[in-house]
Amino acid sequence: MRGEESEAEFESEGGTVNPNAMNAITQTVDIGQGKSITFETGKLAKQAGGSVVVRQGDTMVLCTAVIDHSVREGQNFFPLTVDYRERFSAGGKFPGGFLKREGRPTDKETLTSRLIDRTIRPLFPDGFRNEVQALCFVLSADPEVDADVVAGLGASAALNLTGGPFDGPTAHVRVGRVNGEWVINPTKEERDNGDFDLVVAGKEDAIVMVEGEMNEASEDDMLAALDFGHEVIKQLCRAQNELKRAYEAERGAIEPMEYETVMADDDLVEQVRGIASERIEAHLRQPYDKKSLYGGLSEIKKAVVAEIQDSFVGDALEAIGVETKPSVSDSDIKNAFSTVESDVMREMILGEGRRIDGRRLDEVRDIWTEVDYLPRVHGSAIFTRGETQVLAQMTLGSGRDVQGVDQLFDQTDKRFYLHYNFPPFSVGEARFLRGPGRREIGHGMLAERALAPMLPSEDEFPYTIRLICDVLESNGSSSMGSVCSGSMAMMAGGVPLKKPVAGIAMGMIKSGDRIAILSDILGTEDHLGDMDFKLTGTRDGITACQMDIKIDGLASETMKKALDQAREGRLHILDEMEKTIGEARGQLAASAPRLFQLVIDSDFIGALIGPGGKNIKALQADTNTKVDIDERDGKGYVTIAAENQADADAAIDIVRGMVTVPEVGEEYEGTVRKMLGFGAILEVLPGKEGMLHVSEMAHGYVENPEDVMQVGDKVKVQLIEVRDDGKLRFSRKPFLPEPTEEEKAAMRERREKSRSNGGGDRRGGGDRRAGGRGGNRGGRR
Repeated sequence: MRGEESEAEFESEGGTVNPNAMNAITQTVDIGQGKSITFETGKLAKQAGGSVVVRQGDTMVLCTAVIDHSVREGQNFFPLTVDYRERFSAGGKFPGGFLKREGRPTDKETLTSRLIDRTIRPLFPDGFRNEVQALCFVLSADPEVDADVVAGLGASAALNLTGGPFDGPTAHVRVGRVNGEWVINPTKEERDNGDFDLVVAGKEDAIVMVEGEMNEASEDDMLAALDFGHEVIKQLCRAQNELKRAYEAERGAIEPMEYETVMADDDLVEQVRGIASERIEAHLRQPYDKKSLYGGLSEIKKAVVAEIQDSFVGDALEAIGVETKPSVSDSDIKNAFSTVESDVMREMILGEGRRIDGRRLDEVRDIWTEVDYLPRVHGSAIFTRGETQVLAQMTLGSGRDVQGVDQLFDQTDKRFYLHYNFPPFSVGEARFLRGPGRREIGHGMLAERALAPMLPSEDEFPYTIRLICDVLESNGSSSMGSVCSGSMAMMAGGVPLKKPVAGIAMGMIKSGDRIAILSDILGTEDHLGDMDFKLTGTRDGITACQMDIKIDGLASETMKKALDQAREGRLHILDEMEKTIGEARGQLAASAPRLFQLVIDSDFIGALIGPGGKNIKALQADTNTKVDIDERDGKGYVTIAAENQADADAAIDIVRGMVTVPEVGEEYEGTVRKMLGFGAILEVLPGKEGMLHVSEMAHGYVENPEDVMQVGDKVKVQLIEVRDDGKLRFSRKPFLPEPTEEEKAAMRERREKSRSNGGGDRRGGGDRRAGGRGGNRGGRR
């Protein structure tokens, strides 16, 4: 679609257009279910290498891509940077907090950047060293359409216009399931009502990346979701190529970029292979230990470098009779050695089915676990699998401890969150401790998503839960170790998980028609393999997954085999976990706070809080508790946090008293709070006071109420009236014996005598202004 058509469409939606400024090229794709996606280029950010605005609904994301045409001297890695940013202005909002400018990336922004990075990084040539930067800015935010998959589309479309060596295009889609039906790019409402939330990215001929969460999905469900998503991915990839052709037709052909790759020389690789392959293979057959493996390979590498350098020097001296510098660098030899090392390891796995630590392809490393290692923590667990070890610590809190969320597409506070830490000593390194990096945030979120579906509801368990997972040793699959240790720590701490959750990392090596699927991969196997596939779940299904595929054309049969093998490994790990703890304990740790939740009518919330918070502050001070009130679904939820049962009971009694509606005829034991000349004020429930008139204190005449009771006395009474203004009147008479005839006569005599002396009838029968204690006011003055 050309600029004229875009202008007409824009004006039809109420926009104002300067015809001289409108010069955009657009492409719209109908993705079904009443949803469409539009790509637009040639209008914004034209000095970038590639610039595309992608729109779905009212969500619009500007994505740019720039590739540096020169390489920095000494650059030895691929410097790809992907940044996704949300601006509150896109949703017509201001940032919360004192500073009104967006600061460091939120977790959502970091996770979305990772989704895009993991998709496009494998699609650049090996050895490519030019700097690449993809930036995605949310310009407009439709609350029903999340921008993460839209940004993934835009990043690919922008790279597709740069002329760089990007083996795309790629597309991101979100697959949901609502009422058993698959939904593409579900709205927020559909996601809230669904049981499947999976982001799938791929090319027209292959899936590249998968990440998401689900509620105990089957392996067949996973395959169906991938197939459903890939059909739409194909449409979106074709649309990006159409956009590129339309751009070239109007603006001219995009010149392919000239570049060089840094790769080991084939002749040098063969020379290293001849020297080192047998040594490497012999070393790999030794009993496995991570330190000895890497240490031995390092020694072989040094020897090979020295041997090849000596051979170059010897050849040079023999040829010209003088010493000269080697014609190959140490770095070149080391790169060639890495290629040979990978080839040897892969061939052992494919040819013999033998892994570098001697395990079978489907074998899981030895596991040992322990709970309650930390005495003062609310729940703790150690999970060790081979040379990967994770210590999980759980803390329970009240509603005040939720993680506040202030993001463009989400403002829902989190009552469960997991923090994953990867200190340098876990891999035997020494470096500065920094804040969590993208990898730590990503691994922590994967573990959090894995456990979240098995948490009890807030009504059932009103605690805020924080998990800290510290990786103490690492040799592959530390995020899955965090899932296992986190599940055990919560069960040990008394959190009523629906079911235990475990995780396993799978790998795959493929060469031609030969395929090996590996269970519980090591760090080295992750590096040299063609797939990294993490799966978590219970005995009954998958709760989360993360997959990165480095090769094209992965068959459905292979994926099915990997999923089935992962299920067997997951069940084995659950068996090992259950040897230590198999279900949640029936009580919390002694050091954990006690939370109790009451449901009240929302009309009582104001009274419970009081003016300026007076009532709730007094309640907390008097009972040494913390009280939180939340209104939802037309009800008030009162959560009481206490350090012991006695304090909790006291607070519960007060709250119940404040929200109870007294009924006429009910009996109460009240406490005298104040004495008056005509009666007493009783508190029958916390915050509920009423009048016990002198006429209701006894069957007979009472001259002085203080002759009957004093402040602090406990008195059993019955409610006899609730006045229109809410005031309460009580009587003590129903609990006193009926007077005899002689007593009644004596009462009449005393009453008459009091009247003849000028005393008013305090029971309300006479004129209280007639004199006596209640005499006329002029006399009292």
